Amino acid sequence: MFFKKWLQNNKHKQQPAPPQSMDDLLTQLKRSSDFRQFSLTNEKGYLIISYYRTLVDHQKLQERVLKVFRELALQQSDIHRIDDITNIIPIEDIVITEDTEMIESKLLQGYGMLQLKASDRRCAMIQLFHENTGLRDQNEAENEFSVVGPKIGFVENIEIYIHLLRQHINSSQLIIKEMNIGSMSHTKVIIIYIEGVTNEHHVQTMTERLQNIDYDVVFDSSQLHQIISDNSLTPFPLALTTERVDRAVWSLITGQVAVLSNGSPYAITAPATLLDFFISPEDYYLPWLLASFFRVIRVFGALFSIFASSIYIAVLTYHYEMIPRVLLGPLNFSRHNVPFPPVLEVFFLEITIELLREAGARLPAKVGQTLGIVGGIVIGQAAVEAALTSNVLLIIVALSALASFTTPIFKMSNTIRFLRFPLIIFASIWGGLGIAIGISFLLVHLSRLESLGSPYTVPLYPFRPTDFKDSIIRSSLMVIAKRPAHLRTRSIWRYHPSREQENKNEFDE
Repeated sequence: MFFKKWLQNNKHKQQPAPPQSMDDLLTQLKRSSDFRQFSLTNEKGYLIISYYRTLVDHQKLQERVLKVFRELALQQSDIHRIDDITNIIPIEDIVITEDTEMIESKLLQGYGMLQLKASDRRCAMIQLFHENTGLRDQNEAENEFSVVGPKIGFVENIEIYIHLLRQHINSSQLIIKEMNIGSMSHTKVIIIYIEGVTNEHHVQTMTERLQNIDYDVVFDSSQLHQIISDNSLTPFPLALTTERVDRAVWSLITGQVAVLSNGSPYAITAPATLLDFFISPEDYYLPWLLASFFRVIRVFGALFSIFASSIYIAVLTYHYEMIPRVLLGPLNFSRHNVPFPPVLEVFFLEITIELLREAGARLPAKVGQTLGIVGGIVIGQAAVEAALTSNVLLIIVALSALASFTTPIFKMSNTIRFLRFPLIIFASIWGGLGIAIGISFLLVHLSRLESLGSPYTVPLYPFRPTDFKDSIIRSSLMVIAKRPAHLRTRSIWRYHPSREQENKNEFDE
């Protein structure tokens, strides 16, 4: 009972109060750089037009609104009442209202607001949104594919970026800050966050790091990712890069900051944690038991991909006593004619796999897939028949390469590929002790990393038990109603599960 009373008393504090006056509403809307307001003047008066430039159809605005008022100005005609606009503008969907909540809602839906005076509370809302954006055939996510859920991804146009985000987050609390980066390119970069949710310290830190960039040409958001990272001497990505709209929206509503660069189809979100790179948007479209199972599979696949080859070297070189007797025969038979030690055998296959990956990525899609499949089969079979490697190691390396693809984020997949080689070297020199030394170095390095000033390994270290509900496993949506504690968001709750429970109880009664 105490928890329910506390929730009822605090739920209104988590939500920003709706604007009570037109001045308050316009002050809030002008905080976002994609909000536009200008006036048309003549000798007898003026007209104020306000809208979101990323939501309206500019051709419709020019032809059906501005052109009409320019003709009236030339005729020296005047508009005495705001209701007269319905008879002047050739658009059917025009709403005359003074309700600030309706005005805010209409503006976020792609309407334009017309006022006769800046102090007027009564205004006309004119439908100007894109009736057919024509984006669906051009912006499907290619590198972050999922079977379940939306498949819409970003494109290289920053205006479409914002348009897609505002379609999903229909709130004036979504704030957009623009800046130009690059002394020669003057690339438009935007910072996006939700006011009242995102920690202001994270917004300020991101803004300062972008403003301090002294670079000539910015080609892609990946350059910004490297420049704004807390540590440039790490193979781990310290910010999450995505081309999916739903992943970017999820990051924003959980309290992260997003950065978009004109000319790049990827968004950067931070602060990020290590476990964020093993979370797929598809997890939230499946039942929590299935989603948790798939997340555990991804984490296990990453660990197997990193340690499988090094453990093989350590066991065969230094720790034969660990091999069960039933496996000694097959292992000895598979390596009977191999003239190389296990470390050279592993390096040969690992480098071969990396060459096939790089060749497949650089060639056209159809040719690359064929080369990867045929090349892997032919080279693997030929290597075994030529006694350059064993059958057992071929299976281990193939499974290790396959497991690395289970990671949803490509940059983390590259990191996993890289980490195998230092551990292979440590295992070849000191065996199991070398693997333990490598793990120790890795854990110490991870514990010192930060993303936008926040710990990279949270909730593992520092230990945050409440954040485990949506990390390695994905709990029920009724359990993960709170935003992650490590983000220190201004609004704790994403939604209030007590309402859903009360509705269920009323339905059952």
